[in-house]
Amino acid sequence: MSEVAVSSLESAAGAAVAGGRGRSGRRTLVARVGVVVLVALVPLALGTIDTEGQDFWLQAGVFAFAAMIAALGLTLLVGGAGQLSLAHSFFVAIGAYAYTYLSSATRGTGTTIASSIQGGFGLPTPVAMVGAVLIAGLAGLLFSPISSRLRGIYLGVASLGLVFVGLHVAFNAQKVSGGFNGRDVPDFNLLGFAFDTSPLSVLGVGFTRNSKLWYLGLACVVLAYVYYVNVLEGRPGRALRCLRDSEVAASVLGVNVVRYKAYAFTLSSMYAGLGGVILALAYHHIVPDTFGLGLTVSFLAMIVIGGLGSPGGALVGALFVTALPLLLAKYSDSLPFLAPTGSGGVTAAVAAQFIYGAAVILLLVFEPGGVAALARRVPRLASRLRRSPHSSTQKEAA
Repeated sequence: MSEVAVSSLESAAGAAVAGGRGRSGRRTLVARVGVVVLVALVPLALGTIDTEGQDFWLQAGVFAFAAMIAALGLTLLVGGAGQLSLAHSFFVAIGAYAYTYLSSATRGTGTTIASSIQGGFGLPTPVAMVGAVLIAGLAGLLFSPISSRLRGIYLGVASLGLVFVGLHVAFNAQKVSGGFNGRDVPDFNLLGFAFDTSPLSVLGVGFTRNSKLWYLGLACVVLAYVYYVNVLEGRPGRALRCLRDSEVAASVLGVNVVRYKAYAFTLSSMYAGLGGVILALAYHHIVPDTFGLGLTVSFLAMIVIGGLGSPGGALVGALFVTALPLLLAKYSDSLPFLAPTGSGGVTAAVAAQFIYGAAVILLLVFEPGGVAALARRVPRLASRLRRSPHSSTQKEAA
């Protein structure tokens, strides 16, 4: 066969592969856009079907959106760069308190702790949101000299100290955090549109505060997801994957190990900061106890259940871990094995921890790749099932 024929065959094969990838990419894009559209229609559907219980579902969704954004940052750090961090709740707290402080006006009302003087700059809320993300990223950058020199469990233990330092500061810096009693979070306002309790009707459906926050959270999740995918598919993503597999090999290939470790930790912290802003808006009043070690463990469970390094898996894991205790608490009266809150028995929160703890163990044993790996198996299984009748028919004919 001539060289011209060989090159033409190679070109045709390459074009076929590229065409297949293009069609697959278009189908994936259409599916993702469809999911976003369906999620955007949820407040309208709930306002029509379940007007009394819609606020519960919408608030649960906003909590899930906040967790999704922060989980994307952690899976980028742990699954994408191979760096273990136990300080994610610390950076979430920085985002929440930074937004609250930057957007609040200074006020003083009395001498008790509950009415202590709380500071603020009174900035526009969009500026405060961007500032909170940048401050969280700066905190991650300041920790990068440590994170760039440690790896594995040593980095995890070193980062764990940030959680306890953050809690101590939050309990005592009353002007910033409000101390034990916490402080109110100003409502978000974008170009004159307030995400508050003011009445709003769309297509005859009343929109509550949580309905408005639903769209703000969804927009932030979409932007965070798109940026994450662009990072993975670009040069930084290739460098981080190489760094995750082997620091020595990455250094030999010309990857600046220290620089990219700092980059990964900084970007992960910014994701956590944005998640903290949405979480603060969802709570409307934040206290230091919210950002303890339990929150960090929950984030780790999210990315392990979803699959390390998978952005879609992080979203699914965040939804599962966030929504499960809320659902159990809502239907605790109908579930005989759940005890009332404060009774000392197995409450909804405890049962949720048992369930997603069992899910983590089962996935680590049977499918370490998490939900993302299980999702990749479904098309393969479907294709095998489609091919099996055809192949059996051929064998019978032979």
